[in-house]
Amino acid sequence: MTLPSAALRMVEVSGAEALWLVEGSSLGRLVYVQREQTVVRPARHVWEYGRLIVRAPVQAAVVPEAVTYQVEEIRVVTGTGWTVTVSGPAEVIGDPNEAAHYRRTLAGWSHGPHDTVLRIHPKTVTGFRLARAES
Repeated sequence: MTLPSAALRMVEVSGAEALWLVEGSSLGRLVYVQREQTVVRPARHVWEYGRLIVRAPVQAAVVPEAVTYQVEEIRVVTGTGWTVTVSGPAEVIGDPNEAAHYRRTLAGWSHGPHDTVLRIHPKTVTGFRLARAES
């Protein structure tokens, strides 16, 4: 059963709740600009020590200074769920031991030169819940 669109609404959540939602998930999308084109790549993540650690199929050399990371959980049948966007400076984790740790704990989409582990320092966090409107 599909609900009419009028029965749904977006409700902004606090930054703390948005980060809690990201922490409870493991899949998202890394978004950045490369050669004036927007690039979107699937990624896996973990929230640690106030930073977002992301493993994505990108070349380390093309990762810009700042990126956006988007996470969501949408229930298709009801149209409810949530979406969170995190933006901020990103750094490639260059320490081989630290990178190896995250490669062991975060499943990758590819291996080799298109397998990069990043640390994102959130500067902006926005989140919304997709909910049924109150009658």
